[in-house]
Amino acid sequence: MQVDPQSPAELPPREARSLFVHFAVDTAVIFLAVVLVLFFLDVSIWVVAIIAVILGAAAAPFTRRAEERGLAQRYAAGPGSPID
Repeated sequence: MQVDPQSPAELPPREARSLFVHFAVDTAVIFLAVVLVLFFLDVSIWVVAIIAVILGAAAAPFTRRAEERGLAQRYAAGPGSPID
């Protein structure tokens, strides 16, 4: 079997990451996005952290479903498709 050096290697199938991983990443991203703005408004770091946790918990199911849809679309497209 020859591999065309121009074509990218196929990614192995995998499951979507756990809801906890999405929660942790979403919380960190939200924290970093709002920390400077809220510090300028003289808001406590604890309040910023609590806001980030609440918003991260709300966003995690949506980002996990988006990952599941993206993985399903990638696997349904098969090799040689523009989605690879």
